[in-house]
Amino acid sequence: MTVSEDNQHGTETPSPEEIRQMTPEEAMIVGAEVDGIHIVHRRDRFPVRGTKAEKRAERAVAMSFAISALGGLVFIVYFCIGKWKWHLPGTDQTFRYFTPVLGGSLAIMLLFMGVGLVLWAKLLMPEEETIQDRHDEPSTDADNLLTEAALLQGLEDTGLPRRSMILRTLGLAGGALATAPLVALIGGMIKKPGDTLFHTLFAPRPDDPAFKESKGLIPLVFSDFRRIGPDDLAPGSLATVFPGVRQETQWGTNGVTDASSPTLIMRLRPGDKVKPRKGQADFGWPRQNPEYVAFSKICTHAGCPASLWEQQTGRLVCPCHQSQFQVLEDAKPVFGPATRSLPKLPIDVQPGADGRLYFVARSDFKEAIGPGFWERP
Repeated sequence: MTVSEDNQHGTETPSPEEIRQMTPEEAMIVGAEVDGIHIVHRRDRFPVRGTKAEKRAERAVAMSFAISALGGLVFIVYFCIGKWKWHLPGTDQTFRYFTPVLGGSLAIMLLFMGVGLVLWAKLLMPEEETIQDRHDEPSTDADNLLTEAALLQGLEDTGLPRRSMILRTLGLAGGALATAPLVALIGGMIKKPGDTLFHTLFAPRPDDPAFKESKGLIPLVFSDFRRIGPDDLAPGSLATVFPGVRQETQWGTNGVTDASSPTLIMRLRPGDKVKPRKGQADFGWPRQNPEYVAFSKICTHAGCPASLWEQQTGRLVCPCHQSQFQVLEDAKPVFGPATRSLPKLPIDVQPGADGRLYFVARSDFKEAIGPGFWERP
């Protein structure tokens, strides 16, 4: 045994050859003394391995980790399939459980992860009391070997190499703990929207008595539900209209308040002609050489109202990010971040009870409204 010149604690430091001949626990104890850490008391919880008491303690730790993993699994599954949309009072209120289930399962996951770690330390790892001196010396080769031995003995003290049940359940709980935040953060963005925004309140209702007069087609109305006709627009002007549906949906909205509803109907100036997209040549009115056209007001970039009208250039401008849509090219984006044309609404006219002509929607939009992330390849 030699005394290192760098050791200011007066403790004999064994040579690397002597350290390599020690067991990890012996080297750990020696290394602690060399480093100024005095082990006052150290006792293995279960000196005899494999006793029933040790198995009970191991099962308690594993059960805690298993419950933690189950809580994380419930969080992930319910986040993906749970009903969360609000419904009108008096209807199915299953959405009310969404937040409590997520909060409860997340609490169970974190709580039992903590319980398992505490039980592990209290029931299975060696009981130890130490006193450490403060020092600031650089490490020697012997110090590095002793530190390595301390780490190896620490791993042995955890019991992981011989407690596969705890190792497996800890892996499950750790996986749930790592996955749950990712699901909460990005799950809503990667969840497939399906055809949600392919359906608006402009869809015909042939079986609804409220639309018997319009033969099931939805009238275009102002925000006060007054119907709009060709005579309400001057050449080169536009108006914001909505589906004339007064009945509230399960979300508590009607045609005027529904987020998918805002639509622009425009009357072209004399001599202006729209270059239609494929399959949409007859979406305006009259169907041949249309003078009136209607487009969704919701910008296809970020959902702002694209309603600033530059009559001289024939462009609709979105005020949020300056996307511009050329109406004479069927609302094709010509400037800014938007990459998709504004969806076009097929319109027609029908005579009202007063003998005037009023606009109706011949069908719903044929493409998804709203921001570009709804676009299909």
